[in-house]
Amino acid sequence: MLVLGIETSCDETGAAVVDDAGRVLSDVVQSQVELHATYGGIIPELASRDHLRNAGPVVKEALAKAGLSLRDVDAIAVTHRPGLVGALLVGVQLAKGLAWAEGKPLVGVDHLVGHLLAVNLRRSDATPPAPAGPHVALLASGGHTATYRVDGPLARHVTELGATRDDAAGEAFDKVGKLLGLGYPGGPVIDRLATGGDPGAVKLPRPMSGRASRDFSFSGIKTHLAAWVREHGVPQGEQAMKDVCASFQAAVTSVLAEKLIEAAKAEGVGAVTIGGGVAANRELRRRVTEGAAQHGLTATLPELASCTDNAAMIAYAGLQRFVAGERDGWDLVAASRTALPRSTRKGRGHRD
Repeated sequence: MLVLGIETSCDETGAAVVDDAGRVLSDVVQSQVELHATYGGIIPELASRDHLRNAGPVVKEALAKAGLSLRDVDAIAVTHRPGLVGALLVGVQLAKGLAWAEGKPLVGVDHLVGHLLAVNLRRSDATPPAPAGPHVALLASGGHTATYRVDGPLARHVTELGATRDDAAGEAFDKVGKLLGLGYPGGPVIDRLATGGDPGAVKLPRPMSGRASRDFSFSGIKTHLAAWVREHGVPQGEQAMKDVCASFQAAVTSVLAEKLIEAAKAEGVGAVTIGGGVAANRELRRRVTEGAAQHGLTATLPELASCTDNAAMIAYAGLQRFVAGERDGWDLVAASRTALPRSTRKGRGHRD
């Protein structure tokens, strides 16, 4: 069984073909990083226009790389939530047109479910098998940070355990990168510069670390570092910048890894996974792997290409809905919010 996936939720135009074993036959991504770098962040209108230009060619390239035509696929899956509505509309309308033209089933996919299932993608024979049973997953990206109990491949099998009350982890990385003059996106640059840096050079708080709560908060650490920069100035010299990056990265990734491990122990499951753009961070991957081993848990990490936004994860998540007998009609709409039930309340204040 083959599914074509289309992804246009934010600033990556993606198309991919995946089979029912999770094997990625093709995965094409047209990045908009250079387009938005000048502005220090994503401009929704520019993102939508770039998707309009690239979505068709990207789909054609994905089919060509897989050695297939549109009539060879069994269904068409598309991200329809959450994300920038204008960007999502491009993908949704393209998917509808292709499905109608070839008489193929249409399957809408929640972008977050795609990230949670990305660990199932097999890009090579060396890819480790995904967890066979219930597990706890950390989803950390520029727009979302949460832990979930995953009992199956469909949205109804996913339960939120805790999420950020304010900024997402990836958002904090990007804003700190901008604060330090490292450009956009800041996450990959901080990850690279942190290598060789002293994680103890700058004393930064571990946000909500050691609390019973499973929630996250990253606005405070960003503000704390901004105050440090006002007092000491932007680090001058390569080593000084490395030290600041290493200190910030250690503070964020330690909290992410610790809360993931604690959630898995509390849920009584034996495996953990990670997903989302921040899952490509080398320090986070190390901490999760080592922390899981120390507590007798199995850690399965997605390949780097499966961490950032991609259409292969959308194709696979759509395939799971398709196999379960779920379809969508021509009334499928783009939405800015996830369909996954939320248990975390934003902002400060007493929690019951």
